[in-house]
Amino acid sequence: MANQGLQWTDSAWLREAEAWIRERASVTGELDQFHVRWWSTVIRIPTEGEDLYFKAVANGFMFEPALTARLFELSPDRVTALVDVDLDRGWMLMRDAGRRLREVVLSTAELRHWELALPRYAELQLAATPVAGELLALGVPDARLSVLPGQLRAVLARRVRGLSLDQHEEMLAALPKFEAMCRELAAYGISETIQHDDLHDGQVFLRDGHYVFFDWGDSCISHPFHSLAVTLRAAAAKFDLKPGGREAQRLRDAYLEPFGDLQAAADLAYRTGTVARALAWDRFARAGFPYAEPDDDLATAYGLKLFLENGPIGSWREP
Repeated sequence: MANQGLQWTDSAWLREAEAWIRERASVTGELDQFHVRWWSTVIRIPTEGEDLYFKAVANGFMFEPALTARLFELSPDRVTALVDVDLDRGWMLMRDAGRRLREVVLSTAELRHWELALPRYAELQLAATPVAGELLALGVPDARLSVLPGQLRAVLARRVRGLSLDQHEEMLAALPKFEAMCRELAAYGISETIQHDDLHDGQVFLRDGHYVFFDWGDSCISHPFHSLAVTLRAAAAKFDLKPGGREAQRLRDAYLEPFGDLQAAADLAYRTGTVARALAWDRFARAGFPYAEPDDDLATAYGLKLFLENGPIGSWREP
């Protein structure tokens, strides 16, 4: 497989991408390729009315343009507006989504933006529930509660780099407990749907009072509440919040508004979602890329360690 990270900066590839862009946009200045990673690249395109954004995704993430287009059809006010897509090449041309919450939420007082955004995201998940099977057919990874224990068992059948032998044995011993937790969470009867799985402040935008959700390349079909595993942990880390404290519970409860009074289910999903996120990192590491970010191959171990060390939202903590 070609080195995707180098492909993004290859002159022939860039000429092809620029030609595609110029067929769809009236470009008024230099293209700015400001994001280059092994999994994707993003180019800012100046036009007379606004900046547009071109995104290309690597093999292993090719479902993202089709998924984004389908979610835009379902909830056009909550997903980055699309100008055009090329599903065969994994390309998208998008309108400007506004300011990232990373530049908006700069103190705990501004966590109110998350309290407003999270119910909108939950409503998007609910809107996508009837088409979950269709999204799986598009290639969105399957991380439903029924398959997670088998996926974890397969990962633990080999040594996970970053886990000590004792931790590996402890995780093996926890397999029946994890399987029981998945059954308990399923018993709440909450339908599985799209789950962003990387919902932090770099993926949520604010424009004209509306919150828009971007970058669906990590997403899967799973329990909707698994989204909290990343969102709450990222917010706590950014502001050095007390784990499971008042601010985290406020965010959890804001997210739950469209679902109802399901705090116990959300607390349980925080733990199962931590394992689900670890399994997602294993999926990324096995995608076949010739190189990876320095910590990618350790991320699966990190998530499993969190599962071993953390309790429900009221007691979870960073290691």
